[in-house]
Amino acid sequence: MKNVMLVGGGKIGVAIAQFLSDTGNYQVTVVDRDAASLARMPKKNVELRKVVIDNPRDFAGEIKGNNVVLSATPYHLTATIAEAAKRAGAHYLDLTEDVESTRAIKILAAGAETAFIPQCGLAPGFISIAAYDLAKKFDKLRDVNMRVGALPVFPTNALKYNLTWSTDGLINEYCNSCESIRDAVRGEVPALEEIEHFSLDGTEYEAFNTSGGLGTLCDTLEGKVENLNYKTVRYPGHRDIVKMLVRDLRLGMRRDIMKDVLETAIPITYQDVVLIFVTVSGWRDGLLTQESYAKKIYAQHVGGRLMSAIQVTTAAGICAMCDLLVEGKVPQKGFVRQEDTGLASFLSNRFGKYYA
Repeated sequence: MKNVMLVGGGKIGVAIAQFLSDTGNYQVTVVDRDAASLARMPKKNVELRKVVIDNPRDFAGEIKGNNVVLSATPYHLTATIAEAAKRAGAHYLDLTEDVESTRAIKILAAGAETAFIPQCGLAPGFISIAAYDLAKKFDKLRDVNMRVGALPVFPTNALKYNLTWSTDGLINEYCNSCESIRDAVRGEVPALEEIEHFSLDGTEYEAFNTSGGLGTLCDTLEGKVENLNYKTVRYPGHRDIVKMLVRDLRLGMRRDIMKDVLETAIPITYQDVVLIFVTVSGWRDGLLTQESYAKKIYAQHVGGRLMSAIQVTTAAGICAMCDLLVEGKVPQKGFVRQEDTGLASFLSNRFGKYYA
């Protein structure tokens, strides 16, 4: 049985603990500063530990005895937890969408004797695995377009949205600059711009730039693709309201207020759908060709607990990567990109099957 420390007992943390503890292959220690969050955790094969993380040196002592550290915390703790894992000699995986945090982890991973695998959720995460699998089928790439959304099945408010995961992460995506490759030149574009509309299975959607979803694909595909971009999917009208909040009311400069407004006004939901849509075009056998990957995943019961679609997909992503790491199917040391994992290998995993 492998000893795993899970840092963060929020909505996604609960799902991760449930997934891993149910297997009987992992002894999970859940760390959080909030007793109420710890109380929601499953009890089988789970140890609960209330800890306030102040610095990597002290937290490394908490990690000792664990083979793997999984971080499901807000992005501002990412580098601290990763450094503590390195000090403790443990493998490290996280769910961060924050570009700067990932760059810090890449530096920490240099010369490390354990693996550092950031961005293991849905987007960034699985979306990079799916997109790169399509991209490898082409002789020469032109466009790689990635679209992901976590949406309520029954939208009831003006935003046509409910909170389904980290509010800090959501605000980060709406406010930070977005990496992209355009006309073979790598750069950054502003969030909430370049809106587009499309339909899938008879439902209308909009998509617009958000930060972090590309993961490390800019590094992987730079010099090999003309255009690479990631956009978040929402129901029509959502972007305009969010842009008003972020830009016109300047809540992007006062994120604590924006978080309070969203969490006070917008309820969470477990009745959601995750939409994944990847389109790749390029040349194959001398012909300009396009191929797409589309998937919808709904809320479901796991271990007797109802989980939202974003809980299932995010938790399944990091748990599958943890499994593959323990099984020796991904690199065992240094910085590991999501696209280093093959789609077939991921989907054949017991957690990856939730995407299949």
